[in-house]
Amino acid sequence: MTHRSGFACFVGRPNAGKSTLTNALVGQKVAITSGRPQTTRHTIRGIVHRADAQLVLVDTPGLHRPRTLLGERLNHLVKDTLTEVDVVGFCLPADQKVGPGDRFIAEQLVQLSRDGRGTPVVAVVTKADLVTKGRLAEHLLAVQQLGEWTDIVPVSAQSGYQVEVLTDVLVSHLPEGPALYPEGELTDEPEQVMVAELVREAALEGVRDELPHSLAVVVEEIVPREDTGDGTPMLDVRVNLYVERDSQKAIIIGRGGARLRDVGSQARRGIEALLGARVYLDLHVKVAKDWQRDPKQLGRLGF
Repeated sequence: MTHRSGFACFVGRPNAGKSTLTNALVGQKVAITSGRPQTTRHTIRGIVHRADAQLVLVDTPGLHRPRTLLGERLNHLVKDTLTEVDVVGFCLPADQKVGPGDRFIAEQLVQLSRDGRGTPVVAVVTKADLVTKGRLAEHLLAVQQLGEWTDIVPVSAQSGYQVEVLTDVLVSHLPEGPALYPEGELTDEPEQVMVAELVREAALEGVRDELPHSLAVVVEEIVPREDTGDGTPMLDVRVNLYVERDSQKAIIIGRGGARLRDVGSQARRGIEALLGARVYLDLHVKVAKDWQRDPKQLGRLGF
């Protein structure tokens, strides 16, 4: 039996369903998801293991016209990733009309193939469960007119519709080769980055629109606690959340610290599942004024 292995990457404007799709293909949560645009900051790899293939998914931030230095750096990250993968999945949500953002990305992808790389691009129409069959057919036509796509696949990460079909299509574009990662490994993302993403996701739940761009999360340390009293292993996890203004700090902390406590409880459950141990989570909110536009601060916060 022929075995294929290689890298696929999802691109699309912010909030096109890329992270949810990554999780659906892997079968477990490896990428942060949120109803808010621009929640993915790091390239997260999810690994799909099959008897005949290993598909490594690279999840990128949404490609967009940058307005800040952070935006520019995120776009460079995406473009660098596009040049290194075997197949690209261009995500276009079925519940939103094709717009300027999609056309901007389509142009970038066309340019990529003109540069001689010839990377196949599969148009992935996400959130297919949210529209009628008639609306889906219209959307598929509009997507077809955007560019020369190797395949067009409608999917729903929520209902599982055509998720297997999409996996088959992506695998068909991979070169023949052995597995790149050990069986059972689902991501190569360092634990600290995963912990930071879980805290970030919890902090973004139900807050105002201006916050996603302004929130950076840095894990200071993850250390075993020497004496827990009852002998069960416990980890101390210390995390700093950085915002740009005092008003944003107040939003995250909430009245009397109530919101930060909720963030801590929600994040702790995910972190304990990830690390397989009880966790004491120590969260601190700090102001790093206008960090998105400051090269020094961007470097310090890991961008």
